[in-house]
Amino acid sequence: MSTSELFTPTTVFSLLGVVAILAASYAASTLLLPKSARTVDRYIFIWLAFDALIHFIFEGSFLYYSTFGRTVFRGSGPFAELWKEYAKADVRWGMADPTVVSLELLTVFGAGPLCVFLMYQIVRNDPARYYNYIVLSVAEIYGGWMTFCPEWLTGSVFLSTNNWLHHWLYLWFFNGIWVVIPGYLLYHAYEEIVYPLRLVQTLANDEPKEETKKD
Repeated sequence: MSTSELFTPTTVFSLLGVVAILAASYAASTLLLPKSARTVDRYIFIWLAFDALIHFIFEGSFLYYSTFGRTVFRGSGPFAELWKEYAKADVRWGMADPTVVSLELLTVFGAGPLCVFLMYQIVRNDPARYYNYIVLSVAEIYGGWMTFCPEWLTGSVFLSTNNWLHHWLYLWFFNGIWVVIPGYLLYHAYEEIVYPLRLVQTLANDEPKEETKKD
C-alpha cells in the first residue's frame, strides 16, 4: 500500500486532532498552574489534560455512535470517519464490540472526570493526588490489558497488522502511551508516598529513648 493510500484526509484530520488536543493541554497548564509549579507536576498536568480531552472528545464520540447510533460503521460525520479509520487497525471499534464499549464507559465516565479532579489537585498542591494517580494508572493499564488480551488469546482475529501505520502507530503507539505514562505515574506516586513515610520511620527510630528511672 502506497503512502498516499495510507495518509488519507481522514488520517491527517485524526492526527491533527491529536496535536490540537496536546496544544490545548499545554495551554491549560500555562494558564492554570502557577509559575512556581515543579516541572514534573507541569508535565503530569499536561498529560492529565490531554488524557481527559481524549477520553471526553474522541472516546466520548465512540460511545455516542456505539450506543445511540448502534455502531461507528453506521455513523456519519468527522468523528465517525475518525473511528472508521481506527477500525482499519481494530475492527471491533467499528462494530461496537461489547467488551470495548464496556471499557469505554468506564474510561469516559470514570477516568475522564478523575483526570480533571487530579488537575484540580495539582493546582491546589494537594498531596492526596498521589493516591489518585495510582487509582487512575491502574485503571488505565487494566483497561489496555482487557482491550488486547482477549484478542491475543483468540488469535487477534480483529486486529490488522498488514501495514506499518495501522500496526505501529494506531495499535502500538496510541495504545502504548496509555501503558508507559501510567506506569511512570505509578512509580512517581510510589516515590512521593513511600519516601516521606520511610523518613518519618527513620526519624522515629533515631529518637533517643528515655531510660527508665530506677527508684
